[in-house]
Amino acid sequence: MEIIIQPTPEEAAGIAARIIARLLRDKPGAVLGLATGSTPLRLYQMLAGMKLDWSRVTTFNLDEYIGLPREHPQSYHSFMRENLFRHVNIAPENIHIPDGNAADIPAFCAVYEERIRAAGGIDLQVLGIGGDGHIGFNEPSSSLASRTRIKTLTPQTRRDNARFFGSEQAVPHHVITMGIGTIMEARQNLLLAFGEKKAAAIAGTVEGPVTADNPASVLQFHPSVKVCLDEPAACRLRRADYYRWVFDNKPAWQTW
Repeated sequence: MEIIIQPTPEEAAGIAARIIARLLRDKPGAVLGLATGSTPLRLYQMLAGMKLDWSRVTTFNLDEYIGLPREHPQSYHSFMRENLFRHVNIAPENIHIPDGNAADIPAFCAVYEERIRAAGGIDLQVLGIGGDGHIGFNEPSSSLASRTRIKTLTPQTRRDNARFFGSEQAVPHHVITMGIGTIMEARQNLLLAFGEKKAAAIAGTVEGPVTADNPASVLQFHPSVKVCLDEPAACRLRRADYYRWVFDNKPAWQTW
């Protein structure tokens, strides 16, 4: 796990963008796993501005609310279209986002897993993290071997997302999410976190025990994880000085 601490969210997102840009240049047919929410917004804006070739890229989104029409402004179909897909030359048939209106949710989840396998697996998965350590919508107590499935959101997650919907009552109760086992099969994971509200979850993820109480902590077992943080999100890391020293002394071929 490589911990990358930068002064601002913009600088941390810039490093994440360069990591993804290198992947797309080295592997034009890369498979990306994508996240939504406020955390990756800067990343997607930067990627759109780089004028990369997305024509052979395939994407799989982590999650989607159940019951929201695709055209709803808070659906993740709308989020991805507005914040990334309409700004790049990605082929519509290469975009995969969970269908929160599927007639048979368990059957759809099984098909989603099969589509990921058929695409050759995910090369790089973009992740945010909740204040309670959830990744995707894998809430605390989620199985660390879970696959794509329906999940019930915790009251805290619904409160956190109320700012997007105008009220907590308007936030859906259920979602489809990739499982933790699915996330762990990505060849590389790229986790972004900004702000002091994420500091406790990041400290537990990076330096705490591996536990379902902090689902992101399972990333300690992944062979290739980069964690891009701003200073407030890193403020509770005991070994922050060491992480900065490592980053500042990387060999040239490891930089972006």
